Amino acid sequence: MAKSPRRAAGLARRYPYYLANTAVAANADLEVRDKYSGQVATRVAMGDATAIRKAIVAAHKAREAMAAFAPDQRRDVLEHCVRRFEERAEELALALCIEAGKPIKDARGEVVRLIDTFRIAAGEATRLDGEVVELQISPRTRGYRGMVKRVPVGVCSFITPFNFPLNLVAHKVAPAIAAGCPFVLKPAAKTPVGALIIGEILAETDLPKGAFSVIPCSNEDAAALTEDERIALLSFTGGLVGWDLKARAGKKKVVLELGGNAACIVDEDPGASLDHVVERLVFGAYYQSGQSCIGVQRIYAHRAIHDALRRKLKKAVGALRMGDPRDESTFIGPVIDADAADRIQAWIDAARKGGAKVIAGGKRDGTLIPATLLEKVPRDADLQRKEVFGPVALLEPVDSFDEAIARVNDSDFGLHAGVFTGNLAHAMRAWDRIEAGGVIVGDVPSFRVDNMPYGGIKDSGIGREGVRYAIRDMCEDRLLVIRDPV
Repeated sequence: MAKSPRRAAGLARRYPYYLANTAVAANADLEVRDKYSGQVATRVAMGDATAIRKAIVAAHKAREAMAAFAPDQRRDVLEHCVRRFEERAEELALALCIEAGKPIKDARGEVVRLIDTFRIAAGEATRLDGEVVELQISPRTRGYRGMVKRVPVGVCSFITPFNFPLNLVAHKVAPAIAAGCPFVLKPAAKTPVGALIIGEILAETDLPKGAFSVIPCSNEDAAALTEDERIALLSFTGGLVGWDLKARAGKKKVVLELGGNAACIVDEDPGASLDHVVERLVFGAYYQSGQSCIGVQRIYAHRAIHDALRRKLKKAVGALRMGDPRDESTFIGPVIDADAADRIQAWIDAARKGGAKVIAGGKRDGTLIPATLLEKVPRDADLQRKEVFGPVALLEPVDSFDEAIARVNDSDFGLHAGVFTGNLAHAMRAWDRIEAGGVIVGDVPSFRVDNMPYGGIKDSGIGREGVRYAIRDMCEDRLLVIRDPV
């Protein structure tokens, strides 16, 4: 596979979109702003409904070629991507820092996860196993043999959000390539650059013509990604609008990851020092400036250790540095835009009017929201009931472990929950009773490894990502029955 010249770190002046494997510099209509300075950082070609339809047609035509593209060829494509991501790692991290306002250390961490996800998919590409089914279960079926293989489901459409512009794209694109599915990707308009760099690297490979398209566009122009009957699977990560997309999706498979307001329990015996617990809670609540679906939002601490935990959290949260995401010492960067900052501040103010007290937190500066910790937040407040998606967490005392589980479950969401406990029976009870897609014992709900099943229940969505689990959704089981000669 040919390699393109390595570009100096930073953003290009303009980026094309990718339609049927080909760069299209149709325009420069989409401004991408530096989320810290507010200045235009680059411009991106923006597609329309016609471009989306062309991409779907091309992907539909590519189905047979992608299915025939051998597993070792798919592996080679994914391994090529891994090498190129490694070569361009700092460029990718800086792009994240600029377009998403992500602190540079977090940005580098996301690049590592991008690489991990494609590397995992490369391994899985040659492990698409089937099974032998024993059919001789009665005299009637003697002499019959059954086998099942997994075949690509067909065209996939992917819609991704702004907060992890590399890794959430990777969790859709890499499994699709491994499974042999052509796809059309709509990245978030606020953070399209990372996805377009992935598209640029995919365009260096031998993927069949039409196998992929990466097209930023408006939500209205993207309607066909939900409604077109030629698409076999829709995978959406984002807000509760996902349920509306599911209602419009018709017969296709749908995978939704719609966020949460993740809770973390700190038991009377947390199973670790409070200093360690505080370190992990601070990371879980405020990394990525709080813009994570599994960020710690609600902390329920046993009353026996609550006061000590509160003192330590107040000190640790107050020490977090907020500012320019390019600065290596910055922990809290800007939220994605002024509208998000306005909403977060309004929720904090409403909680305070309802009786909440601020333990730590300072004055907002534009799109910079300081790390904020509150207590006595009313149970009907937005900070309790909804996903804040910002650097805000609340702390509450509980009198028992069972009460803590009840408070965790008192939510419309169920993505991840964290549990700090040294009691094995409590750990198992949490796994049995907490209503969530994942229970993380000994750490915060924000922990994720890219090969594990990831997804939620209730309003958090349906289906699971994690490379092997996503590949399953992108395949269908095909049965073969053979009767012995008579």
